[in-house]
Amino acid sequence: MDEPCYFTYIVASRSLTLYIGMTSDLRKRLFEHKRKLHDGFSATYNCDRLVWFERFAGPNAAIAREKQLKGWTRKKKIALIVTANPTWIDLVEQWYSPEELAWTPS
Repeated sequence: MDEPCYFTYIVASRSLTLYIGMTSDLRKRLFEHKRKLHDGFSATYNCDRLVWFERFAGPNAAIAREKQLKGWTRKKKIALIVTANPTWIDLVEQWYSPEELAWTPS
């Protein structure tokens, strides 16, 4: 059986508005961001492009990292992203088919 893992992540809008979150299911959570399935900041500001993430063995470490990043200046957050992803590509571009993203729940 696979060990559970947790993620702290940053999603960005095309205008580079940033949203920081944590989850135990990164693929599912990013699908929710892309489809705007939850009302809130990321849906309002179109933050749906995964530009950075980090994996943790437990939820406490992921939550602590999320809180740490939220306390950083914008400049420091951008430096973190640029170090790992200098072109700000959407790291999940290949995770979903166009059909998956077009799916509408009945």
